[in-house]
Amino acid sequence: MHELSVAHAIVTTVVEALPAEPPRVNEVRVRIGALSGVVPDALQFAYEVAADSTPLADAVLMIERVPVTVHCSSCERDTTLEGTTGFACSQCGQPTADIIAGKELEVTQIVLDEPVVTGGRV
Repeated sequence: MHELSVAHAIVTTVVEALPAEPPRVNEVRVRIGALSGVVPDALQFAYEVAADSTPLADAVLMIERVPVTVHCSSCERDTTLEGTTGFACSQCGQPTADIIAGKELEVTQIVLDEPVVTGGRV
């Protein structure tokens, strides 16, 4: 299950980006492309294991799934595919291998607790 190594890389990347005295992390948002080779449900489970005993232990992993989008050089259109096979333009039917989306595996956002303001001071 390589999702555990991916989850560990996500946790390490986020923890290293946090300040020395990190605020509470509420969410970690990632984009996972359909062709990334990562199974989102397996990543979700692996993240919980990898985040244990870190500043992300209580943070929720939010996964945005990115479908495969290809560019057709015949009709100059971009087409979002229904799955991960049949790389053909939905407009003209021409096969294409020009993938413009669907291979992503990236941390897009870290959602932190907002500081509570009382008496005009943080």
